[in-house]
Amino acid sequence: MAAVRQLAQKGFNLDKLYRLFKTSSSVRNMSTNTKPLLYSYWPSSCSWRVRIALAVKKIEYDIKPTSLLSTVSENAYTEEYREVNPMQKVPSLQIDGHTLCDSVAIMHYLEETRPQPALLPQDPVKRAKVREIVELISSGIQPLQNSSVLNYVGKEKSLEWAQHWISRGFRGLEKVLSQSAGKFCVGDELTMADIFLVPQVGNARRYKADLSPYPTIVRLDQDLQKLDVVKNTHPNKQPDCPPKFAEK
Repeated sequence: MAAVRQLAQKGFNLDKLYRLFKTSSSVRNMSTNTKPLLYSYWPSSCSWRVRIALAVKKIEYDIKPTSLLSTVSENAYTEEYREVNPMQKVPSLQIDGHTLCDSVAIMHYLEETRPQPALLPQDPVKRAKVREIVELISSGIQPLQNSSVLNYVGKEKSLEWAQHWISRGFRGLEKVLSQSAGKFCVGDELTMADIFLVPQVGNARRYKADLSPYPTIVRLDQDLQKLDVVKNTHPNKQPDCPPKFAEK
């Protein structure tokens, strides 16, 4: 009780602390029963984001390869997978008795239920900046060159389309990052913003976009690629990666 009174005197919101304690205890109890299951496709940038986040949080999980190619037997377009993810996209994460089907939602759930290591800064301005960068990538750049859009555009125009929208998005992102970056995207802490940047730069290289006009993006990506949480979750190290691409 003395410790509780000391926290109250220092201005801590005890109701909030109690709810956090209850949530953390509940999550720990659930997480000991079943290992999380990640539905992932090896070249998917959204899947890579979640793999990095799980690695940062040191969460062990099982992986179920789920292809976005209908010609592969374990693909996202089966009725079985529709029950997991009604949008029939990846990633999906089954964790703590719940199924989450969007990389941004998954990452916020991990942050709220397993706060350490943190993926969001404590400073409210930096936290807002991280969320801004996350949305720039997840809403403003990546959706315009995902596989379903490129398939609709058609093979002849898909590369030009992807390069155009990546370059247009990177022009704005470069300006934002040139003002916010330190060692990482926002200051000197590894955050959600970095976890979204790495796979998006991977997409840019995959579609042969010219990165020379974006020195901040290139520098950040080069440094992030040295981290074990990035190297160990790389698409080329995934169980469904074709042998010709593995460890390339």
